Amino acid sequence: MSKKILIVDDEPHIRMLLEQTLEDLEDQDVELITATNGEDALELIQSEIPDLVFLDVMMPKMNGFDVCEAVRKEVETQNVYIIMLTAKGQEFDKQKGSNAGANLYMTKPFDPDEVMEKAIQVLGL
Repeated sequence: MSKKILIVDDEPHIRMLLEQTLEDLEDQDVELITATNGEDALELIQSEIPDLVFLDVMMPKMNGFDVCEAVRKEVETQNVYIIMLTAKGQEFDKQKGSNAGANLYMTKPFDPDEVMEKAIQVLGL
């Protein structure tokens, strides 16, 4: 069964950077899915149940914290690994992210090697 990674960010260049960073995993039967806002992200998480989600915090329609909380409330999706991406490295946000149920917190600009390393680790590749 193939693994799925969902990339959620309202900024096209960030989505593209993450896709380019992770595209080599497609050779290992990993499917990359993208969403541009929190509402779409939540729908995709519920329908696709990805193994890993890179989730932006500041987005239209629904922010990353709310998406994360909603995902954690449902039995089917509560084991999805969520990495929150944010431009803010403030401790308050990290605490808020932890409270919402994020597994990990990465600050933009992120290191592509670190993103790849985390993805491989989470997916067990």
